[in-house]
Amino acid sequence: MKSAIIKNNIFTVSRLLCAFLLLAYVGACRAQDLGEIKERGVLRHLGVPYANFVVSSTEGLDVEIVRMFAEHLGVRYEYVPAEWTEVIQDLIGQELEFRPSMRAYGHRPVRGDIIGNGLTILVSRQKVIDYSEPTFPSAVWLLARADSGIKPIVPSGNLAQDIKATKSRLKQGRTFVMDNSCIDPRLYDLEGKGYRLQRFSTKASLNDIVPALVKKESEMTLLDVPDIIVSMEKWSRHVTVIGPISEAQLMGAGFRKSSPALRQAFNEFLEKIRNDGTYMRLIRKYYRSAPRYVPDFFEGMTDPGLAG
Repeated sequence: MKSAIIKNNIFTVSRLLCAFLLLAYVGACRAQDLGEIKERGVLRHLGVPYANFVVSSTEGLDVEIVRMFAEHLGVRYEYVPAEWTEVIQDLIGQELEFRPSMRAYGHRPVRGDIIGNGLTILVSRQKVIDYSEPTFPSAVWLLARADSGIKPIVPSGNLAQDIKATKSRLKQGRTFVMDNSCIDPRLYDLEGKGYRLQRFSTKASLNDIVPALVKKESEMTLLDVPDIIVSMEKWSRHVTVIGPISEAQLMGAGFRKSSPALRQAFNEFLEKIRNDGTYMRLIRKYYRSAPRYVPDFFEGMTDPGLAG
């Protein structure tokens, strides 16, 4: 009898403990939107070093924008370094399965409140996160070593034809690609076409691709517009833009689907800095040639650099 009572007490305590832990977890998950972030007093910025979006914990287009956003909210800014393969998981507090399609499952610690590192808006990602209004224009192009002998296409004025012509150049050598990223070949119908696609390590940084190209580890690489802009400033004598692989794309800040108020506040802040000239000042600082490459995106924005 005594033994049964002890067992029942242990079972009851275990159930209470499980219930407490569940409530604590649910409470932590709920503490994710604007009100809870203001109460906590800190905005955690998940960032991956990439192009000039994140240069360091204090430098980069997205670093400066998110820091100013934190000041706008009246909270402390905290930079949280992340990896490309983990950054979305760090935001949503779940694991990700990428095949056959992106799916979130299980639980893991939430490490940040906003992703800001030139995150391309992809349909697959929109299944698990929400995006801000576009923060930067993009597209995926083909880049080759200048000494590879691969010639740029002659623009036809028709994007679909130009993409087809660019893809034909893929037969002329090896091409770096990276799974589960914006340069995943599956996004652009490149798999199974006989192209010599060369997987770039997902453990490496996208910043490492062009240096590896210059070192002759491949002849070509897929690359998005922001990285090409930065690369052409650093490696213009060593690389050549061949042509487009994708249609126009956009980038945005990433948010949990449970943070609609935070996302709305960011969108309002983004509109404010576009109207007062702050955004274009940062563009001139980190991507000075971007308005020349993709002028349509920046049209109508207040640009103090053009004043007078």
